[in-house]
Amino acid sequence: MKSFDGIVIGGGPAGMFAAITAAKQGQRVLLLEKNDRLGKKLLITGKGRCNVTSDCSAQEVLQNTHRNGRFLYSAMTAFPPEKTKAFFEEHGCELKTERGNRVFPVSDKSSSVLECLRGELKTQGVPVKQGRARHILTEKGQVIGVETEEETIPASWVILATGGLSYPATGSTGDGYRMAAELGHTVIPQEGSLVPLETEGTDCQEMQGLSLRNVGVKLVDSKGKALYKDFGELLFTHFGVSGPTVLSASCHLKGAGCRLVLDLKPALDENKLDARILRDLTLYQNRSMENALTDLLPRSMIPVILRRLDIDPAAQANSLTRQKRRALVELLKNFSISITGKRPVAEAIITSGGVKTAEVDPKTMESKKVRGLYFAGEILDSDAYTGGFNLQIAWATAYTAGIAGK
Repeated sequence: MKSFDGIVIGGGPAGMFAAITAAKQGQRVLLLEKNDRLGKKLLITGKGRCNVTSDCSAQEVLQNTHRNGRFLYSAMTAFPPEKTKAFFEEHGCELKTERGNRVFPVSDKSSSVLECLRGELKTQGVPVKQGRARHILTEKGQVIGVETEEETIPASWVILATGGLSYPATGSTGDGYRMAAELGHTVIPQEGSLVPLETEGTDCQEMQGLSLRNVGVKLVDSKGKALYKDFGELLFTHFGVSGPTVLSASCHLKGAGCRLVLDLKPALDENKLDARILRDLTLYQNRSMENALTDLLPRSMIPVILRRLDIDPAAQANSLTRQKRRALVELLKNFSISITGKRPVAEAIITSGGVKTAEVDPKTMESKKVRGLYFAGEILDSDAYTGGFNLQIAWATAYTAGIAGK
């Protein structure tokens, strides 16, 4: 059997990039992937378009990393977003920058990113073997190989890049956490990050399918303290709420009693909103309330708003009291939704938790417990907001591990 210097376990973005980087250093690398093909999860990222990175500085990536961003300082400085963009552009994957500095392939297809990585694996002569790693073998605190379900493969270093627990159908089943724990690493309990939220009552379900484009979103705890603020898109679903603002807010959900407070009309202060409502009510004074608000609100939201204010939908617009009008203003600026919890981790875009970063050298991604063991990507306990930041973490940690692997 061909001999290898090192083995990369996991054929996702971090694993492929780590293998490419190590091979460029002259290392003989084997990429071990249990699926029948590489990059299964990569293909579904960004709704199939793959948000490759963010067009921003390394510092901005760290500012958008809400768990253990400081740990990533060296890796992100060594391989910032500009280097990610340069790599893909230089290897035939044209990129474009969209709203929010999100970077996508010009083709709008994740497959373009995957083909770029696969092409470079081939160019660098990295063989890909289908197989499931069971154990990382060590001797006297040093990696000596990997035991798969079929054989034992000797190697002097291993990069563990097996991902998290989100989207288990793509192969993210937590194998890496188990192997890291076997070797003495602390594994922080995992939960979904960038995950939709379940809500109390039936209001959200009644508005299922309604997407709001420009809405103010604030997550508050049981004492009313603001945990997170955002502005952008939100989607009502059959279980509660989703959309970019909700996914980012989910990272900050703490304990019971949390609420999302929406500003449905962020462009108007209360006085301007009151004047706007008064104008509509005057214009449609002989209409029912449910028909008088159609210029102001999406139709599926009107019954929910009127019910919360105890206003008869059939009541004529000109019968609305000043007190009720003020209550309507208040509700539109502070539409509260009680959160009951997160959707399962299997539905999350990214996994929060993983290998404890204090046990990993931030300059090399090498284990502080086992020589020759490195980590890259989502397996580490570090995650960020939506917008290409999590893939940038994958590229940067993979590069760092790939350079150091020897």
